[in-house]
Amino acid sequence: MSDTVSFGYEEVSADEKEQRVGAVFSSVARKYDMMNDAMSAGMHRLWKDKFVRRVKPREGEHILDMAGGTGDIAFRMAKSGALITVSDINQDMLDVGIDRAVQRGLDGLVWSRQNAEELTFPDRFFDAYTIAFGIRNVTHIDKALAEAFRVLKYGGRFFCLEFSTTEWPGFKEIYDGYSHKLVPKIGQMVAGDADSYRYLIESIRRFPPMPEFEAMIRKAGFKHTRVEPIMGGLVAIHSGWKV
Repeated sequence: MSDTVSFGYEEVSADEKEQRVGAVFSSVARKYDMMNDAMSAGMHRLWKDKFVRRVKPREGEHILDMAGGTGDIAFRMAKSGALITVSDINQDMLDVGIDRAVQRGLDGLVWSRQNAEELTFPDRFFDAYTIAFGIRNVTHIDKALAEAFRVLKYGGRFFCLEFSTTEWPGFKEIYDGYSHKLVPKIGQMVAGDADSYRYLIESIRRFPPMPEFEAMIRKAGFKHTRVEPIMGGLVAIHSGWKV
């Protein structure tokens, strides 16, 4: 097989990965936010709050929230008056987000099914591009970064929130044991789906380390790149500017 990519700890074709990732998120869509609470003891909410503070959305800005499915980041940014387009490759995730927006009385968001590697938006359209806990599930990360660069205006900013590898001594071993042994069991209990959560944990382990991912962002054309580790790098905020 000449073109293989990682699906968790497996190597599969690019087409198979896209199909299998789609099946994972279709399976977990309705319980996705509940599982985030269960897996992180609610800490994902604090990470997302911090992420949006770093983005600094402003009134009237056009912001693309990629892999934004259930709306968690978009809802936080919408308070600023920014014009948010929520995009995801998975329609089931978008449907959950749309339902949640209706429940909150938020009718100003744009919802658009998009492949991060092949966006249909014009060049230099957005002031900011955000992606939270989504880029590691993209089949070709370099293509997604190139598209992020393309659709941003000059002076536009890129922000990514993603799991990484904690550098805190001792904590890494504790977290590895918890994630590999307990998270699939929690997924089975809460969402009735251990396999999907096993993949999500494996995908974290296969994601490039912080310095390597920062280098990928720079290679895509971004300048003034920065990495902000959280909990020693368990999670990290990556950023860069199109100048």
